[in-house]
Amino acid sequence: MKIITIDDSPPALDVLTEAIREACPDAEVFSFDDPYKLLDFAKETPCDIALLDIRMPGMNGLEAAVALKKIKPSTNIIFVTAYSQYAIEAMKLYPSGYVMKPAAKKAIEREIENLRHPVERKSDKRVRVQTFGNFEVFVDGKPLVFIRTRAKELFAYLIDRRGAAATAAEIAAALWEHKKYNKSLKSQTQAAISEMMKALKENGIDDIIIKSWNQISIDCEKISCDYYDLLNCDTRAVNAFCGEYMVNYGWAEMTTAALSRKTNIY
Repeated sequence: MKIITIDDSPPALDVLTEAIREACPDAEVFSFDDPYKLLDFAKETPCDIALLDIRMPGMNGLEAAVALKKIKPSTNIIFVTAYSQYAIEAMKLYPSGYVMKPAAKKAIEREIENLRHPVERKSDKRVRVQTFGNFEVFVDGKPLVFIRTRAKELFAYLIDRRGAAATAAEIAAALWEHKKYNKSLKSQTQAAISEMMKALKENGIDDIIIKSWNQISIDCEKISCDYYDLLNCDTRAVNAFCGEYMVNYGWAEMTTAALSRKTNIY
């Protein structure tokens, strides 16, 4: 996560920068006392969050915010000021937050935990699973391609089960809801499992699947997943959920309802 900040007062800038580093020890923080230098930097290095002093000579923080939004519309703008009268004007720019001086660690933490545009966290896990909206899988940042749609749906089903093992019959009941489980359907289910494993193996991530006698499950510890983050009460995941979960699949409706209740979306 990259954060830029500006204040024309060196002492205030030092206080703000230190508070940001305490609140976000893993973030890259870049401090400026000149708005034009800040904008030049932002053009070369788009940042996720900008904490801007409002009252500055030359270009004020409100003008800097407009310019930053043109460079990267998803930039989270957090205004920092000692003058509360600027709040109404600042809110017209739809900022992510507002912090009063002197900037404190807790105030900055609160605003960053509730960003208008959630920032994706870096993870040491190769596999990232997106369940909010359409279901997608990424390996090392690139989309994972499943040749057969049933193979992708099977992987989604295992994600939904959160590590609980599923038998071939259970998989068939979910993926082929209205079909009788017979020899033909069992063969189709095994084919989906084989195609799924092939796609995972080709990308060197087949170790995320746990197989035992007539059962198969996902190793949740080896993936990054928005669904799991929400269940762990991760603020960014909670804010990112807008009532849609694996909309590709009808069997996911029960989980969608449960997540909606958990996040009070009706």
